[in-house]
Amino acid sequence: EVQLVESGGGLVQAGGSLRLSCAASGFTFDDYTIGWFRQAPGKEREGVSCISSSDGSTYYANSVKGRFTISSDNAKNTVYLQMNSLKPEDTAVYYCAAGAYDPHDPASIAGPLFLNEDKDYWGKGALVTVSS
Repeated sequence: EVQLVESGGGLVQAGGSLRLSCAASGFTFDDYTIGWFRQAPGKEREGVSCISSSDGSTYYANSVKGRFTISSDNAKNTVYLQMNSLKPEDTAVYYCAAGAYDPHDPASIAGPLFLNEDKDYWGKGALVTVSS
């Protein structure tokens, strides 16, 4: 059974930091690109960042570039999202999602296309609340 389980969400003051984790199981981790997405109340889902497990290449949305860092521990089948300098507008439910990696498909590689396409597998989400 495929599972993606997010953890690490919580309440933090503006300017603070949180680290989200996404633990994956049930599929070959190295064959997938993993992304973080978020959805704030009343807003559309937004792609935040992604990483290709095979080569570690990464991509960030402009809204988080320079503040968030994505990384993966392939031995633990886990992807992390380190979030620094948090702002109230970062408040959202954060989801991790996985899509099969295909070097011939640009939408499966860590990049803007990956963050705009639906994914094979999704976690249930972790709530991040940033107070002002």
